[in-house]
This record gives sequence, structure tokens and C-alpha cells, in this order.
Amino acid sequence: MSEDDGAVRTELAVSLRELAWAIHRQAPERAGVGPIPTTEIALLKQIIDNPGSTVGDLAQSLGLRQPNVSASLRSLIQRGFVDRRQSETDRRTAAVFATDLGITEHQEISADWSAPVQTAIAELTPAEVATLAAAAPALEAILRRLRQRESAGV
Repeated sequence: MSEDDGAVRTELAVSLRELAWAIHRQAPERAGVGPIPTTEIALLKQIIDNPGSTVGDLAQSLGLRQPNVSASLRSLIQRGFVDRRQSETDRRTAAVFATDLGITEHQEISADWSAPVQTAIAELTPAEVATLAAAAPALEAILRRLRQRESAGV
């Protein structure tokens, strides 16, 4: 890797971090639900994407400690967003599933979080939109690699 290539990669990493932080800062609170911690939002999405996961599965996939996942899970259960069911094959473990309310809430959170980004994208030139569209596969590759590192505990 050349020195210029390294500088470009560093600049891209900084730009993506700044973008992520700007999006995070603009995340709205959910009316009637109150603020939902980012960890709980990530946990709810993971449960929706992987129904029937155990606390251990969720902790590993999110790179969190099991006690932290358990605490967040209790909060999601209290809000009515998820359900914990005893395993039919092993009574020592429980599987976690999103409720209809949890799925609806996650969809609304996702729409609320993406609204400022959609507004900003709408203000871009057609050339800028085309550049972003061309970069989408690379951005998805970054996301995959970050998730792989999380699940590997790196």
C-alpha cells in the first residue's frame, strides 16, 4: 500500500466515523416510548434478524457481555418489544423473539433515524447520488467486516 493509499483510507475512515456520529446525534426520541438506548435498539434489530436466539448468541453477535445483554433484554421485555420462551429441547435455555409491537417499533425507529439522511441525500446532485450508489457495495463490505470482527470479539 502506498503512502497516498494509506492517507486516502485514513481520510475515508474518519469521514465515515463523522457521518455515523452525525446520524447518531440526530436520532429522534420516540414519542410515547421515551429514549431507547442504542444498545437496546441494536439488540432489538439482532432479535428481529435472528429470531430464537439465546442471550449467549446475542451477546456474541453484538460483541457485548452477557450481563449487559440480559439487562437490555429485561428492558425490552418490560416495554413489550420482545418475548422470552423456554427452549422445548433444553429447559435451561430460553429463546428470544420480537413481538409485533417490537417489530413495529423497530420499523418506526429505523424510519425516524433514516429521515435526516434521506433529506440530506435528496439535496445532493445527481452525480453525488450516483457516486454514493456506486460506493454502496464497498460500504456493505465494510459493514460485513465490522460485524465479523464484532462476532469474533476483535
